[in-house]
Amino acid sequence: MMTLDVHNIAAFQNAFRCRTIHLSAKELLADLIARKTAGRPATILSPDGGGIKRAQLLKEAYERLSGEPAGFGFMEKRRSRGVVSGELFAGEVKDATVFIVDDMISTGGTMLRAAEACRQRGAKAVYAMATHGLFSKGAEAILAHPAVDGTIVTDSIAPFRLPEHRLRSCVDVVPSAPLVAEAIRRLAFGGSITELLADDD
Repeated sequence: MMTLDVHNIAAFQNAFRCRTIHLSAKELLADLIARKTAGRPATILSPDGGGIKRAQLLKEAYERLSGEPAGFGFMEKRRSRGVVSGELFAGEVKDATVFIVDDMISTGGTMLRAAEACRQRGAKAVYAMATHGLFSKGAEAILAHPAVDGTIVTDSIAPFRLPEHRLRSCVDVVPSAPLVAEAIRRLAFGGSITELLADDD
């Protein structure tokens, strides 16, 4: 069983009795961050406390790839009876290009909340970044919002819910096929999956 950035890794690891391979898109996303920043200051930020480890691993992948240091931060998020709250913000984003990273974008509300907080603190540019672009009803709001310079997802889910014009103008789609194909090649012919993933967690 091979998967890409599952939402709950502990649940995934305990769900199957066969061999499992959990691929991470962090190296794919780190490469795009390096190309978009081109040496300018970058900060990797988690939009909630639950994604801190994910953001930290992406930060490390970016630094390994680019040779440049990156800032790091996160925002508090609490949900009670459908109401989201929490104002704690940790991290320095002033004059930086900020990449808010999550495993998926559904409506985009969590990302937009974090993006606005980054703008209020002087971020030069803000990108919403996730492995899985679900783009449920209401997601167009984040794509068109002035606080967000662009949205980055992999093609793990075809962004069929988005209008073509919005997809072309607002979304970068990173191919995941090279990662999956290389994992299959290593499984079939011998090779290290850990090395492929630069697995440092």
